[in-house]
Amino acid sequence: MTADAEAYDLVVIGSGPAGEKGAAQVAYFGKRVALVERAEVYGGAGVNTGTLPSKTLRETALYLSGGRTRGLYSVDRELHRELRIEDLLFRLHHVVATQQDAVHANLEHHRVNLIPGSARFLDARTVEVLPAPGRSGGVRRLTADVFLVSPGSRPHRPPDVPFDGVRVHDSDSILSLPFMPRSIAVIGAGIIGTEYASIFATLGVPTTLLDGRPELLPHIDEDMSQRLRETFSGRLGMDLRLGVAVAGYEPATDDVTIRLEGGGSVRADAVLFAGGRQGNTDGLGLEALGIEVSRRGQVAVNEHYQTAVAHIYAAGDVIGFPALASTSMEQARVAMTHAFDLRYKERVAAILPYGIYTVPEIGMVGETEQALRAKGSEYEVGRSSYAGNPRGQITGDLDGMVKLLFRPDDQRLLGAHVIGESATELVHLASGCMMLGGTLDYFIQAVFNYPTLSDAFKYAAYDGLGRMARRKVLTGAGAGAGTGTD
Repeated sequence: MTADAEAYDLVVIGSGPAGEKGAAQVAYFGKRVALVERAEVYGGAGVNTGTLPSKTLRETALYLSGGRTRGLYSVDRELHRELRIEDLLFRLHHVVATQQDAVHANLEHHRVNLIPGSARFLDARTVEVLPAPGRSGGVRRLTADVFLVSPGSRPHRPPDVPFDGVRVHDSDSILSLPFMPRSIAVIGAGIIGTEYASIFATLGVPTTLLDGRPELLPHIDEDMSQRLRETFSGRLGMDLRLGVAVAGYEPATDDVTIRLEGGGSVRADAVLFAGGRQGNTDGLGLEALGIEVSRRGQVAVNEHYQTAVAHIYAAGDVIGFPALASTSMEQARVAMTHAFDLRYKERVAAILPYGIYTVPEIGMVGETEQALRAKGSEYEVGRSSYAGNPRGQITGDLDGMVKLLFRPDDQRLLGAHVIGESATELVHLASGCMMLGGTLDYFIQAVFNYPTLSDAFKYAAYDGLGRMARRKVLTGAGAGAGTGTD
């Protein structure tokens, strides 16, 4: 131990979802915990630049545009005045500030020692903390029995993209737009790109979405991807350019021209480049400890979230997929219960729900139909449309859908996919069912309030049973359900 070092049971680097929950978990059990944060505010990307800001912008866009109720009551709710950037960002600033305070209060409540500054490892048991620029205080040295590396991530910024924070943005700087763009081009049709593209399109901003891949969100179920594509191109009027690669950028005073490979170009008032994330591991000194760091700043961990150095754990975006706030919290809790033998939570759940906050939103859990086909698995499908659901009629969301995938022999639920209003909430019904090894019979036997969107799960289950019965009639009694749908 260094003579002038402060000793702790645990030192956490980063106050995002993983860092906050990991620190609080250990401190709750009476351990001495320090958390180092280099930013001026707490909460990491989840609170400040990623999860909460983009979701708040989505709700603001739906409210300001009347997107949820447009045309329902013979009243035109479309925007009839020029939208100011202040209108769009007002609620965002309030939500972010509230959650920053909540994270700070939670850490203080658990008596975690909060240390501002940038950390780097001097050796496997010691970190040095340099004060943030403009802040008073000297260099501090901290030692610990255990470390949790959870510095989060930032947008990937290729050198050939002319980011300037005015016309050309990443997903951080887009939150500080100096003006409301008259048109926008989004480069990258991943989750971040599709979410922001749908937000601007909902506000009536002419939006072009470009991606070199030919499919929209290929990892989601094919029915959901197709419905999302139809909504983007149809109701939102988005210009989808999939399978089109960008050759270069030509910024000008009033707009940006995007040159496309193979010829052609797109001009837009602003550009958002959404090309993935970069782990914030630079400067931590992990490589000198024998912890390998990938090109994207990520580190490898085992099932307990230990790095190559057993007492140094890592969780959150810095370990890569799935890089969700929800899973990051759980990873840190599991890591810390292992590190301190707390015997509270031994593993992250094998079944993870996912939410994509596009307009319309998507919730998913378990297998997709294309994945089951690729595995040669037998399955059957049940679908129910919001258009046939009374609550769907009331809310005006007639394009939504619930889709269930299940095994034909025992009707065990294999996957569930929802698109439309409250999809990211509704999918937890299926997630809970799958966690308990449930079958379609859960939805058949359960009683749902009427009218609710949840009731669509019951009718998707009935649809699946009907499909299975019809298939048996067509193929002969006792025959298998096959590996596809009609």
